Amino acid sequence: MRGAGSAGAAGRAGVGGGGGGVNLLALRSHNTALVLDLLRTAGDEGISRLELAERTGLTPQAVSKITGRLREEGLAAEAGRRASTGGKPRTVLRLVPEAGHAVGVHLDRDEVRAVLVDLRGGVVGERRAALDLGAGAQDVLAAVAGAVRESVAGLGGALLGAGVALPGPLDHARGVLQRVTGFPEWDGFPLRDALAQRLGVPVVVDKDTNAAALGLAAGGEGGSFAYLHLGTGLGAGLVIGGTVHRGARTGAGEFGHQVIQLDGPPCTCGNRGCVEALCLGAVARGDLEEAARVLGAGAANLAALLDIDVVLLGGRTVAAAPEAFTAGVGAVLEAHARRTGQDAVPVRVAPGGAGAVAVGAAHLVLGPVFGLGAG
Repeated sequence: MRGAGSAGAAGRAGVGGGGGGVNLLALRSHNTALVLDLLRTAGDEGISRLELAERTGLTPQAVSKITGRLREEGLAAEAGRRASTGGKPRTVLRLVPEAGHAVGVHLDRDEVRAVLVDLRGGVVGERRAALDLGAGAQDVLAAVAGAVRESVAGLGGALLGAGVALPGPLDHARGVLQRVTGFPEWDGFPLRDALAQRLGVPVVVDKDTNAAALGLAAGGEGGSFAYLHLGTGLGAGLVIGGTVHRGARTGAGEFGHQVIQLDGPPCTCGNRGCVEALCLGAVARGDLEEAARVLGAGAANLAALLDIDVVLLGGRTVAAAPEAFTAGVGAVLEAHARRTGQDAVPVRVAPGGAGAVAVGAAHLVLGPVFGLGAG
């Protein structure tokens, strides 16, 4: 699967939408990103230029120049006026969410889900289809391209690009897949470039767990946390100090393949006794209590190693029995805390439900616009 193959004429023509994506991406200077992010988080209520200057540390003149350009580009608009402590009322500005869009794709082992989101991350369109990740590169690429095109049908605003999230390991920086667990035939495939050629827009590729973690951080989850995703596999997305931690070789978060039982059952990664193999085995037997206990053991190792603020659980298996998993994982973490004399790390279900990874994938594109793409 090392060749990208032919993209086809339709792919080269792009996936629809306006032609402003390149111009929008060109706006991503550091100072502009600071202003855009404050406009984003202010919501419909908006924020004044004076507040923007105070919160960014920029001069009022610099803020006026940036907001003037954003208004010319259609990214910002007046949201009314607000009374001031002295002088005339302040003009309040807001982000125009429909001025730009991004597509997020969750490429799972058995399904593809594509969502279209606006600049605030609000979902305005969604498509799902069955998929076999082992069907071959051309079939998978065609399925992804079809889901993306359907999700952007009728889009009038600019499309900034597409973010694609799937199981790892992979090279996030180059957009090249490695030996995807259970599908080693993908090793070395240039997914980013192959999809960019088909879709005609910029493409970013990352692990599903990293994408979900980025989306959670963009949605307001603060501090340091671990997002544990239990679905067709098991992995972790790590946010340390507000930034997604990918590691020196973009390989961080292979949580499911820590060995916790020597000579345990074989795992699709080639090891034995991995958290993923033990956890998915318990799920297959219908023993959710044991699955949660195993997941908790792995989470306790992670919490002890990284001293994180919270553990967030997601994925279709968790969504099917959220109380069982939060209670089971929480019990293991509480027992660990009693032994160490520390406060227990809290556990809760991550917001976003089944679409969290796809929405997070869209933030792979949106994040840099708002200064949130580091990692």
